[in-house]
Amino acid sequence: MHRIGPIIEGTDFAVIVDGTRVDAQTEGMLLEGTEERSGTEGTRHIVALYRYAPLQLAIESHVTYYEGEQVVRRWVSVRNESTAAVTVERIDSFVLELPADEWTLLHYKSEWGAEFEPVRQPLAGEDVVLETRKGRSSKDMHPWMSVIGSGGDVLTVSPMWSGNWILRCESGAAGSYAVSGGLNDWEFFKRLQPGQAMEGIHVAMAAGSGGDLNSTSVPLARVGRKYWYAQNSFSRSLPAEWNHWWSYEDKTINEEAFRANAAEAAKLGIEICTLDAGWFGPSDAATEWYEYRGDWEMVNTARFPSGIRALSDDVHGLGMKFGIWCEIEAVGKSAKVSQRYPSFPARRDGEPLGYLCFGNPEVQEWAFGMLDGLITGYNCQWIKLDFNLDPQAGCNSTDHGHGAGDGLYEHYNGYYRVLDRVRAKHPEVILENCSSGGLRIDLGMLQHTHTTFLSDPDWPEHSLQVFWGATTMLAPEVCLHWSYSEFLWDYEKQKFNPLSPDLKPYQFDYYTRIAMMRGFGISQKLPQMPEWMRARLAHHIGLYRDKVKPFVRSGDLFRLTAQPVRGGLGDCWSAFQYSMHASDEHLVFVFRLPGSEEERTIRLLELDAEATYRVSEMAGADRDAGDSKQFAPILRTGAQLLAEGIFFNGLAVEESVILNVVKI
Repeated sequence: MHRIGPIIEGTDFAVIVDGTRVDAQTEGMLLEGTEERSGTEGTRHIVALYRYAPLQLAIESHVTYYEGEQVVRRWVSVRNESTAAVTVERIDSFVLELPADEWTLLHYKSEWGAEFEPVRQPLAGEDVVLETRKGRSSKDMHPWMSVIGSGGDVLTVSPMWSGNWILRCESGAAGSYAVSGGLNDWEFFKRLQPGQAMEGIHVAMAAGSGGDLNSTSVPLARVGRKYWYAQNSFSRSLPAEWNHWWSYEDKTINEEAFRANAAEAAKLGIEICTLDAGWFGPSDAATEWYEYRGDWEMVNTARFPSGIRALSDDVHGLGMKFGIWCEIEAVGKSAKVSQRYPSFPARRDGEPLGYLCFGNPEVQEWAFGMLDGLITGYNCQWIKLDFNLDPQAGCNSTDHGHGAGDGLYEHYNGYYRVLDRVRAKHPEVILENCSSGGLRIDLGMLQHTHTTFLSDPDWPEHSLQVFWGATTMLAPEVCLHWSYSEFLWDYEKQKFNPLSPDLKPYQFDYYTRIAMMRGFGISQKLPQMPEWMRARLAHHIGLYRDKVKPFVRSGDLFRLTAQPVRGGLGDCWSAFQYSMHASDEHLVFVFRLPGSEEERTIRLLELDAEATYRVSEMAGADRDAGDSKQFAPILRTGAQLLAEGIFFNGLAVEESVILNVVKI
């Protein structure tokens, strides 16, 4: 048992009510006892029951434990048992103390197209606060941090919330640190009437060792799969997706283009075609999607004269499923919904914020009806739910279901309820979470949606960076990111040109294989692809379907190399190992990035040191003759692969290999 395990299992908390800070050690705080409440098989839900007589508060501190894993889930609730209203101004779901040590803090900054930017800093006697105030969980920073001790102890903390969160590391005596966090108290307060209660946000924690983030990410992924994630049989099947967006946007997409791509997608083995933004609004080829968000009952018949249901029927007729994009929370400046329902828009100090306030029960009913109508009316099996704005502190209108200080808190609780209702009525529809790419990625949203989009751009180095970062908190199968896309607009990093005479098959394989390590998707002009490229794409889609999916869906993922960082600032070799422990079979993806050294030794993990393994290129993962040397099969003991690794010296820049490692 490492040192961090017992620390994360405590029940300490902190709240501020009517200006008074109270915690488990506050004078007058009475611990009335603990009780175990019923939970899912394999979990233990322990509740510490506190009573604070001076303010007549009943406080419950909750901890859920997960069998076999050093992972806990913590939160706190507060009930007003007085005869007068009280104001909750801060509610920290956990407080813990790290012992004196030389601690290093890791976290990620995040902006559009720059998600999972690593930050590493020593905790050197100064207080550090990580937070977002943008109203989206991954804007400015991702809801994740790890601290690593000099002896290799690892603590990973991840707020399970889609709005504003906060994590604090406050310096104590002789090198110790108090770590606390939960719902961000910036611009937040909630009035509790007599008898009312509120619950703080849930926070996931994991304890690890060896200074290795794999030691916490693997348990978090296991617990997520078994207990947290929203799942259905369709999402678990990891369908290969085509989406129209980057190659067409709302500028050139129309019925003819979508149908032509769907016809090619069916030949390639694609399982679902998604119509992104541009399908709704006034019937004008020049309609801007952003201005008309909210008017989901309108179809742009200038682009889709036969209507969306006819398009869906065509896709189904080709043997695939159909998906559609919707930004159900947002309201465009030209949308009629805000005129029709003037109490729906979120406002702060009377000014509209650009979204509909889901703290309003009427908005929840409207949104559920709209999503239900899209799914039923258009026969959709996938809804891409986007959100392209920053609510910041959120709505403070008091005339539609919440108070002046808890509008954002109630918005997200209301949004979660709508998502759960949709899943209950349509249990086999996939709900995709997206927010300007990857600006709302969190373990809260993944309890209500089935997959999360990692980022809008997808050039290879960036794609590997965000996947590396995302998998420190998420299992790979709930991550979705497309292969290298051909952008319609001129973005300096997105230079993929399928018609370039300089593009080699091994490079296209490299781009495609990056997307195969998770939920697989593409956004390309399929009819314009060269024939050789379509053949390679079909080959890899088949390989993904038949060989790779089981590892992505159920295997433990280990990052074998350090994180790539945009601009060549990180590791320029990238390797990932997927391990199926029951069969002792492993997949290893290896990518050589620009700027890398010609040779690299990569050590594997989680093997039986006494066993012998056959290491070979995955059956079917062939590379075209002449591009580079094939990887010759080898036999190695587990001890050799763990200590000496595998030596790579035959890969070109932007070449890749998929290795199958099997115990014999």
